[in-house]
Amino acid sequence: MAEKRKTSRALTAFLIFVCLIVGFAVGFLGDSYYHLPKNEIYLPDGEIEVSFPELGNRYTGDCTYIRVGEADVLIDAGSRTASIPVISAFLQEHMKDELLDYVIVTHAHEDHYAGFATSESTDSLFDLFQVGTIIDFARTNQKETGTMYRNYLRERDEEIAAGAVHYTARECIEQEKDIFNLSDSVTMTILDSLYYYGDSSSENDYSVCTLISLGDTHLLFTGDLEEKGEKALVERNRLPEVTLYKAGHHGSKTSSSETLLSVIKPKVVCVCCCAGSPEYTKTDANQFPTQEFVDRVAPYTDLVYVTTLCVDYSAASPKDQFTSMNGTITVLFSRGEFSVKCSNSDRPLKEWEWFREHRTVPESWK
Repeated sequence: MAEKRKTSRALTAFLIFVCLIVGFAVGFLGDSYYHLPKNEIYLPDGEIEVSFPELGNRYTGDCTYIRVGEADVLIDAGSRTASIPVISAFLQEHMKDELLDYVIVTHAHEDHYAGFATSESTDSLFDLFQVGTIIDFARTNQKETGTMYRNYLRERDEEIAAGAVHYTARECIEQEKDIFNLSDSVTMTILDSLYYYGDSSSENDYSVCTLISLGDTHLLFTGDLEEKGEKALVERNRLPEVTLYKAGHHGSKTSSSETLLSVIKPKVVCVCCCAGSPEYTKTDANQFPTQEFVDRVAPYTDLVYVTTLCVDYSAASPKDQFTSMNGTITVLFSRGEFSVKCSNSDRPLKEWEWFREHRTVPESWK
C-alpha cells in the first residue's frame, strides 16, 4: 500500500520555492495573474470553477472537481478503478498542492466511488492525495462482505487514521456541521435528505446532496438521487433557483423530476454519462441522457452538456468504443456571470447529430 504522505522533504522544499517565486510573480503582475497556469495560483475569492472530467472509458460515471480560492473539492470518482489515472492526472494539473480539502462520496455504487475503493495492491485516490475532510453516505444496502464496499471502508479508514476528518451526511445535519466556508464568499452546504435516516430499496436515494453558494449563484449536486428522494429534498430544504445543476443519475428517466426542476429552474445542466451507451439498457429512449430527462429539463434551459459519446460499445479496441461529446466540461462563475468551456466542443446537446438521430427535439429547443 502506498504511503499516505507522498511529498518528500526535497519535493516539499522545491514546492515552497516555487510558491515563493509564483507569489512574487503574482504580486508583480497584479491583475495579469490569468496569464499564469491555473495550477500555479489560487482562484480569487468571488469565483468558482467546476469541472466534470471525462473518465477515459465507455462506462457512465460521476466525478466533479470544484476549485474555490485555496480550496479543492472532489465529489465522487467513477466510473471504474481504471479511471483513477485519468482523474489523478486531471487533479494534478489543476490543484496547487496535493491536498483535497473536501472529498464527498455520494453513495456506494461503483460508478461513483470506484476511485476510492481499490484493492490493497492498487493506489486509490486516497493514497495519491491527502484529504482534509471526508463526507460520505449515511446508509447503504451494500454488505461489508462485498469486495468494493469493503475496499472503500478500508481505504477511507486509513485516510482517517492518517489525519482526515470524517462525517457522514447525517452527522453533518445532526451535529449542525452542514455548512462549510470554502472562502470568504463561498459556502458549501450538505443538504438534508430523508434517506440519511431511513432505508430505501434504491441505493441511489442514499446520495449525499450538496449546494455550493456564492451570493445569488447556486450550484446543486444530487448524486443519483431519484424521484422520491428529490421530493423529500424539496420538502426538507429551502432550495434556491440554481445556475448549475449536475443532472441527477446521469440524465436518467427516474431523476431530475419536475418536482425538483420547478423549484431550482437551472440555467446550465451538465450530464456525466456516455451518451447512447447500452451499458444498462438496450432500449434507446432509456439510454442516458433519456428522452424523459430531455423533455423535463427543456423548458428551463437548452444549455445541456454531456461528457462522452458511445460509438460502438462492443468494439474490440477501447478507442473505437467511445469518443468525446463535450469532453471535460468546465464552468466558471465570476461576478454573477458564468461561462462554459469544454475540452472537445462547446456545442450544447441539442446541436449534436446523435441527439437529432436518437431523441425528439422539444418544442422549446426548436
